[in-house]
Amino acid sequence: MKTEITSFKSSLSAAVLIVCAAIAGCTTGGTQPPQAAALSCDDSIKAALANNADTNVLLVKQFKQGEPLLLSGTAIATTPIAKADLCMVKLVVGPGNPGPANAPSTSKGIGIEILLPSANNWNERIRAFGNGGWSGTPQTSLADVASSPAHTEAANKGFVVATSDNGHVGNAINASFAMNPDGTINTVGWKDFSERSLHELAVKTKLVAKAFYGKPHKFAYWDGYSTGGRQGLKVAQVFPGDFDGILDGAPAINWSKYHTANLYSKIAMKQNLNAKIKPEKLAAVTQSSIKACGGAELGFLIDPLSCRYNPASDTANICKGSVGNSGSIGTSSSSSCLTTAEANTINKFWYGQTSDGTAPQPEIDNGNANILTGKRVWFGYPRGTNLLSTPAGAGENIDFFADAGLMLGADQTALELQNPALGSAMFKNATANGQSHWIDELDYAGLANAQSQGVLLQPKFSHINTDNPNLSAFEKAGGKLLMYHGLADNMIPVQGSINYYERVAAKMGGIEAIRKFYRFYLIPGFKHIEPVSGDPSVPLPQTVLGSDELFVALQNWVEKKIVPERMDVTSSNLMVSLPLCVYPQKITYRGSGSAKVATSYTCK
Repeated sequence: MKTEITSFKSSLSAAVLIVCAAIAGCTTGGTQPPQAAALSCDDSIKAALANNADTNVLLVKQFKQGEPLLLSGTAIATTPIAKADLCMVKLVVGPGNPGPANAPSTSKGIGIEILLPSANNWNERIRAFGNGGWSGTPQTSLADVASSPAHTEAANKGFVVATSDNGHVGNAINASFAMNPDGTINTVGWKDFSERSLHELAVKTKLVAKAFYGKPHKFAYWDGYSTGGRQGLKVAQVFPGDFDGILDGAPAINWSKYHTANLYSKIAMKQNLNAKIKPEKLAAVTQSSIKACGGAELGFLIDPLSCRYNPASDTANICKGSVGNSGSIGTSSSSSCLTTAEANTINKFWYGQTSDGTAPQPEIDNGNANILTGKRVWFGYPRGTNLLSTPAGAGENIDFFADAGLMLGADQTALELQNPALGSAMFKNATANGQSHWIDELDYAGLANAQSQGVLLQPKFSHINTDNPNLSAFEKAGGKLLMYHGLADNMIPVQGSINYYERVAAKMGGIEAIRKFYRFYLIPGFKHIEPVSGDPSVPLPQTVLGSDELFVALQNWVEKKIVPERMDVTSSNLMVSLPLCVYPQKITYRGSGSAKVATSYTCK
């Protein structure tokens, strides 16, 4: 009975506050507005949001310290554990997209899952996390928890944590939601996915936190990687007042351009060779580029954008008897040797997508410039990037990201050309299902046309490319943006992020001007995976599951005005350390000392 009375009082207090908020000058008998009462982890939260338009609270559940975050089933090794008491709130924000019950485009709205630490553990900060791929995570499920161990760890550290499904149910490599059952563009789904869900996540999380604790937050942060990085930039561009600080990793900006370009390597192999390049050859030529450009000791390249390695002129790697580009005869009898045609095709992967499949020799142009000129329509992967892990190596059941990149590219191309049969087997639509027809129907010109169509359709895709360089409103709002990207990223070529940063600088008064609110780190050897699970010999910053260096730097910048500068990081095996330098500074060897020790380098 006591619990019921407490809950009733909390609900009544919340209701009074909601009514008062709608009436100018409302008080509860005195001259000052009433102090909000904290709520319990129960239906009082539903009552507090009852009058919020298009908002439906689906679940409120208390997890006690030590309990696994489970709604059904049995805990496994990766099930998040509450290290302190947590309250989970699931809600959906409409109106969504009506349609047949079994259609991927049908949606009840934007799903949101919020983790609230107990009042005595809350640090008065919100940390919203972004998504990967096409999102579609189970925030609206009453049987599944969407929050990952990283999300739970942040909540355990005192943050209110929030995540979203971005307006649809599915999975990270399923784009089916973006096409209506009649084959037309699901503009509602694109809008919710691209931007509306991000703002609703901020607004609803702040509302729930204020109701639950009886007071507002002090600071709000966005923490996103890949798609989550794109989302962070969209927030800065469109909703500049939603977050005080944005941590932005490997952002999937230029969405339609780089996804479409993911098909380029496979089309190049078909057009040039009418065959795939074997996995062992892709692995070997990656290592050859690392060794040729000074990375033998570290196992990765510190400055891959300066590497001009040309496998077509490397007779030690050209198959015995083949004539290389230099006119010399190949000497290799290895099973991983390259024919001259294969070597020149790999140069195309490194140079990037062109409208006709041409690529200059790397001695003239290595493709690593951060602008697009001539026939080049998108960037390639810098030398040193593991080609086996890029879409060039897809289909061998070796690397998840290679296969995922190809599927994402196929489905984006299907959406651009509005032909579901071009998509992957994952793509489902009432008019047709994906059949990977892109490989048979598209040549170099066809792929370039698909990319240009993606640009033309940006208004219907809710400007998913997220490449607006005007961040003046975010700067005016006092926001801070910390961006980072791996120089060995095998999904999203790093040049796209460099290009965006330099365009922001050109728009807003130069690099020095934007460094006051927007700073950028390039990370050698970093692939497209979360830092905690990276190569153990590559020095990387870590996520909330580790030392969380980048987020801490952002938080100190926002709250203590400590500007991020050089940051030293260490590999997880503790064998290598390197500095991370604020762009455009580069990691530069001092000329003496071990190549594996950060003190041997400077930033300049």
